[in-house]
Amino acid sequence: MQIRYFLALSLLPNLVLAQESPEIEEAQLQCAVQAPVSPSINDRDSISNISAEDIVIISDRSEAAMGDKAQFSGNVSFSQGSRHISADEAILDQKNEQLDANGNLIFSDEQFTVTADSLNAQMLTNSATLTGAKYWLNGQQINGDAQQLKITEQNNLELSNTNFTTCPPGDNSWRLEAKEIRIDSSEEWGEIWDAKLRIADVPIMYIPYMTIPVSDKRKSGFLFPGFSTSTTNGVEVSVPYYWNIAPEYDLTFTPTYMSARGFYSKTEFRYLAGEQQDGQFNFEFLANDDKLDNSPDRYLYHWRHQGAINENWRVQANFTDVSDNNYFNDLSSDVNRSTDNQLSRIGEISYFERDWNLGMRVQDIKVLGEEESPYQVMPQLNFNYQTNDFWNGLDFKFNSELTNFQHKENDYATATRFHMEPSISWPIQGPAGSVTSEVKLLQTQYWQDNNNSNDELDDTVNRTIPQVRIHGQINFERQLAMLGSNYKQTLEPQFQYLYVGYEDQSNIGVYDTAQLQEDYFGLFRDRRFSGLDRIADTNQMTLGLTTRLFDEANVEKFKFSIGQIVFIEDSKINSYNDIEADASTSVLAAEIDANMYQDWFISGAVQFDTEKGENKKSEVTLDFRPSNDKLLQFSYRYVPDLLNTNTNDRVNISQIGMRTSWPISDDLYFVGNFYYDLNESRNIETYTGVQYESCCWAVRLSYHYRIKTNYDDDLNPSLDSREEFESGVYLNFIIKGLGGSGPLGVEDMLDDGLFNYRKPLYLRN
Repeated sequence: MQIRYFLALSLLPNLVLAQESPEIEEAQLQCAVQAPVSPSINDRDSISNISAEDIVIISDRSEAAMGDKAQFSGNVSFSQGSRHISADEAILDQKNEQLDANGNLIFSDEQFTVTADSLNAQMLTNSATLTGAKYWLNGQQINGDAQQLKITEQNNLELSNTNFTTCPPGDNSWRLEAKEIRIDSSEEWGEIWDAKLRIADVPIMYIPYMTIPVSDKRKSGFLFPGFSTSTTNGVEVSVPYYWNIAPEYDLTFTPTYMSARGFYSKTEFRYLAGEQQDGQFNFEFLANDDKLDNSPDRYLYHWRHQGAINENWRVQANFTDVSDNNYFNDLSSDVNRSTDNQLSRIGEISYFERDWNLGMRVQDIKVLGEEESPYQVMPQLNFNYQTNDFWNGLDFKFNSELTNFQHKENDYATATRFHMEPSISWPIQGPAGSVTSEVKLLQTQYWQDNNNSNDELDDTVNRTIPQVRIHGQINFERQLAMLGSNYKQTLEPQFQYLYVGYEDQSNIGVYDTAQLQEDYFGLFRDRRFSGLDRIADTNQMTLGLTTRLFDEANVEKFKFSIGQIVFIEDSKINSYNDIEADASTSVLAAEIDANMYQDWFISGAVQFDTEKGENKKSEVTLDFRPSNDKLLQFSYRYVPDLLNTNTNDRVNISQIGMRTSWPISDDLYFVGNFYYDLNESRNIETYTGVQYESCCWAVRLSYHYRIKTNYDDDLNPSLDSREEFESGVYLNFIIKGLGGSGPLGVEDMLDDGLFNYRKPLYLRN
């Protein structure tokens, strides 16, 4: 975007005179600052041969002498293209190429609007001076006053004894007063000298020199500082510096002082690699952590890259490493949250065509707090092919991979796995329902090296397993009158028959396999485990039912699903240790989403063991949403027999929670979270925040109290010496248009905690 500040009234031979007086529209000041409207030529078609370079002058009265002065009075309007001047009277000196105007003077172009007591324009040098000026940057809330405003020959703007703000006229929430402001039209930045920042008309800061943006163009400089205090880090003060290295590169350096720990620095380097690739580097470092006994150095490295090389090739890379397991628990990193306990290291390149794709990937995952490390994928090659309706309505798929598994420890087995999975399916679909029949052949070859491990694994394993799957669904619907309203009810029973052959897999190591969740949609999977090291044999039938209610506007108001697997034969592979299963049915899984009454919504899920009569997992949320900015949510979740990674004990999770976001007034918001552990009888998280936001500034004050996830590590091996809970007070302040960017946002307050806000599943429209 280019900013231009000039009048361009030097084309004197092209003057066109007219006797019209268009009306000036009255500007209404709202939250968004609006500038006065300058009159323009509304009926240009009535005047022939007018181009964008021609100058049109309209007034009630005029007196002109060729080659001398021309005087205009009464609703005077000068127009040239998108530039307009209106005044009560004006004098055009054609000999000296000078224009003087005064009285209700308004100047405007595409970039800004100015009202002034008088204007003097030198058309030979393409410059102008306005006195007693008020100005508005169009499309932005920036506005202010100036004793003198000058448009230079280089199209720059110079203001003397001036001020600016983003608040509407008459609102003195904040204002920056300066002896001089210069705005460079080519650089699109403003320089300010000898400035005072006033809040509520009280001077609070003197600034000898600063720069501000007048567009979205980047420039190096200090950003607004941050301040907080907590029991973990003490008083924390940060002063970020932004370095605009080049159009394709920038860097943000954030030095931070923590009274409890010491000096902490964060560096983020971003780059663009062509038009379709981007990435960033992060380096964070804390020298001699004073909070820990042995004062260790703590650090983080992070690199991310992604994008397209061309229309077929895609690349992705992600690498993160930290000095210790508790890095994210203790320090406010820009890369991960405190609840993240896995660091993913992935490098991938892929090639895509319409019917097939291939790729190569390397992967390493670091699990914080775990003594055992997962296997590394070094590397994995995959090839996938798919074609629909290749013969008489049949679809064909072929998936394959070649994976090499390595481990950082020498006493673990390593392996190479080659897997092929051809399948043929026959989909039949119609309005009344659908049936899909599928046949697969799962062919896997392993080459394993036991190294020094105690696992008795075969050096080579060849595994061939057939699979047959038939999935069908029927759609019923009827009209239903209930509670004085008319609804359309659907009934969608579905079934799935799945047969997977058995083969002994005790001689195969577990490299990338984990058990999948048994929710309602998981009942209709064709696998019980992720990965390929364990393929559970089964002969089973899954039965499920979904019913929905739609109102007269075809908006879904209610959805309920329930289903269960019936095992026709016992599975011989039920876990990593190949223990034979003796259950005749799976858990009974049910889910509900409903708009119960007006603004009340309920969402819940349960997994119930019908044979043992035990609740395996349940969660429910109750939401009250009278409008988009009002929320009251109650929640409960129960998860039994969960592994505590700190103590290796099995625990039951039973927690209740409440979350709210509510406007106290048009400008004032309250956000609060509260979560309580019923088993431990203790509060695990409390968050309270109040945010005030006006058109031109915003402030947030919040308090956070939460349990910490502490891991054993070499830096501080004793968990007894670490704090179990953390509390802190945080203050955020933004002056919009002075380094701040937009509203703080209530949504991020809802997500600022251990438990992110989860909206209920949206019902379909």
